[in-house]
Amino acid sequence: MPQNGIHAIVGVATRSWMPKKEWLLLGLVLGNMFPDLDNIAVAVATLTKADTHGLHRTFTHSIFTIAVMVILFYAVGAVTRNQKWNNFGMGFGVGILMHILVDLVAWFNGVELLWPIRYELNFWSWFTVPDWLQVFLNTGEFLMFGFYFVLLGSLARKTSTDSGRLSGLRTWSYVEFVLFAVFTLLFFFASTIPLLNTIFGLLYLVSLIVAIVITIQMRQTVETV
Repeated sequence: MPQNGIHAIVGVATRSWMPKKEWLLLGLVLGNMFPDLDNIAVAVATLTKADTHGLHRTFTHSIFTIAVMVILFYAVGAVTRNQKWNNFGMGFGVGILMHILVDLVAWFNGVELLWPIRYELNFWSWFTVPDWLQVFLNTGEFLMFGFYFVLLGSLARKTSTDSGRLSGLRTWSYVEFVLFAVFTLLFFFASTIPLLNTIFGLLYLVSLIVAIVITIQMRQTVETV
């Protein structure tokens, strides 16, 4: 069930195994979170009543995207003569790869690993997700963002970093836990509420963007081992 918060947690969990290069770990965690930004394209297509097919787990989940991102940040590093961008790009690429692998192993939908070549790899094609489980998989996005924020707070206290951000981080974790509880109840008992899915999707994207911003703001915590 790799909600984006789980991907972020997986990225943070690898800190002790990675080389100690500045911005490498930041890139790794952000790379783990990046592929699900394709949900922005899905949201735009949904609101404009366009076809959403081929937007999720495609162009941001491709090994070719990994290559493009690594080359892009290498070029930025060369132009700026700043090795940290090279480190970031390498971490970012590894993070995207980790995201893809976790999706393949622990999610119930396929990934177009070779996009733009249209081939979907799905280890779970034989499994049909029950409706009740789908609700928890969806609302679990908020729950896992909350756990990710709790993890960042714990690491910040342990490493004595980013102490000024702990109060706001705690507030956001509470917000995510409340959203999880509220939307789980709504989807089970009031699923006919107009625009419920739209509101859910909007708040999910807000949570994802907030998580990315907080990760950047707390890069000292992320990179301190």
